[in-house]
Amino acid sequence: MRNIILVGFMGTGKSAAGRLLAEKLNMDFVELDEIIETREKMSIKDIFEKKGEPYFRLVEKEVAKKASSRKNIIISAGGGAIVDEENFKNLKQSGTIICLKASPATILKRTKGLENRPLLNIPDPKKQIEELLRKREAYYNKADFSIETDNLSVDEVVIEIIALIA
Repeated sequence: MRNIILVGFMGTGKSAAGRLLAEKLNMDFVELDEIIETREKMSIKDIFEKKGEPYFRLVEKEVAKKASSRKNIIISAGGGAIVDEENFKNLKQSGTIICLKASPATILKRTKGLENRPLLNIPDPKKQIEELLRKREAYYNKADFSIETDNLSVDEVVIEIIALIA
């Protein structure tokens, strides 16, 4: 089976759906952000604060390329990973890209109080979510498939993904 790559904004359910999907399909699950944190020996938040977003994106590119070379895996890519053309190309060649989407209100509700979200640790996170969604929309729309997750449970998202790839 081709790899399945889950993309989309933070809080859309990539990690939860990816883990369950991997379990159901008996595939490995890889979360790019977790690989980055392990490699860098610090949280994403700390990488952004201490080394900056450009450094994070460089590491993300290396990790995405390596993950894309693997077979029979589910990849959860960070929210901004496919904005980079090389990342998109590598992930696309690796498998089927499925974008999980949610409204700004849902994203805010799902990510509220999570301090490990550096792009949202600002005075007006809803405005930031709306702005980033606008900037990334064209990239997210390049996915093979999209699923709106606002009113779906993790199980329902996984059922939809399986139906799409069957």
